[in-house]
Amino acid sequence: MTVKLNRTSRGARAGVVVGALALTLAACGSDNAVTPAADGGSESAAAEGTSELAGELVGAGASSQESAMEAWRAGFQGANPDVSVSYDPAGSGAGRTQFLEGGTDFAGSDAALDEEELATAEERCFGAGVTELPLYISPIAVIYNLPEVTEQLKMSPATIAGIFSGAITSWNDPAIAAENEGVTLPDLAITPVNRSDESGTTENFTEYLAAAAPEVWTEEPSGDWPFTGTQSAQGTSGVVQTVEGAEGTIGYADASRAGSLGTVAVKVGEEYVPFSPEAAAAVVDASPVAEGRAEHDLALELQRDTTEAGAYPIVLVSYTLACLAYEEQEQVDLVKGWLTYLASAEGQEAAAGAAGNAPISETLREQVTAAIDAITLAS
Repeated sequence: MTVKLNRTSRGARAGVVVGALALTLAACGSDNAVTPAADGGSESAAAEGTSELAGELVGAGASSQESAMEAWRAGFQGANPDVSVSYDPAGSGAGRTQFLEGGTDFAGSDAALDEEELATAEERCFGAGVTELPLYISPIAVIYNLPEVTEQLKMSPATIAGIFSGAITSWNDPAIAAENEGVTLPDLAITPVNRSDESGTTENFTEYLAAAAPEVWTEEPSGDWPFTGTQSAQGTSGVVQTVEGAEGTIGYADASRAGSLGTVAVKVGEEYVPFSPEAAAAVVDASPVAEGRAEHDLALELQRDTTEAGAYPIVLVSYTLACLAYEEQEQVDLVKGWLTYLASAEGQEAAAGAAGNAPISETLREQVTAAIDAITLAS
């Protein structure tokens, strides 16, 4: 079966496929794993290759989803051996651009589409519009490199904002010391590290700073870092590697990539909350769908300034973007099958095992399923 491309030149799509090759190869060792089929079929059916789905799906976007995407690809392709899925973790901004230009079938984005992008998506998706599905939920960790500090550091929103805005420049600053009694802090310069590329992780992080510490962080939330002349790095892996490479650095990254670096416990109300999938999920479940979105658009209005006990408000909700209409029925079937697997309990557990993210709740899964069911053939 050949799936026609949705307003996409073969050259543009080929470029995306080449960019996704590294991820495709990285996961190929587990591509034959037997997991539940996307339509809820049995493991034996998947093993016997009875899936009727066949063809190619191309995606690109958020690097935060890279580990989860490898697990999703392996599970879905194991259940549907005649389907090939590629994903280029080029970053949220690049992924949205490629999707809106018709270069991919789906995209991963750590930020919801803005009004201009929604208008473009309406045209790209044959007038049916786009669905934004919050299928990857993960805390954003504030990571730091202080080998001699063995205790987990505690910080209020104002302290974090002060560090990343440049107002707090030393690790033994009184503001940090006051929140970490008994901890010996080094007399060492702080080197904040931010993303150099347009990033949904940056947008989520600056949304938190603007909402939780507005007196200190006076910049508007943005996917682009608001200051120039800072230490910066490309992608999630670049930020992590830069922080790992020099003592005194501090950055922000999807928590699944924190590794052995120190991570901050964030002040929420009167307590300090370490990141965890459960703490991140608590914020998401308490957050409504953003006002003014279409029926099947599940972009969320996250409660960044929550004081709810046990909630971790620096959370990244990474969306899977897909059209609500495609040009060919085969493409409709492929996209619906893929998204159904991602949203399923099996798919969410596979991602959580690989990336440490929080599986979506049953309530959210019901909303996602309704949106997937609405995807249809373009008229």
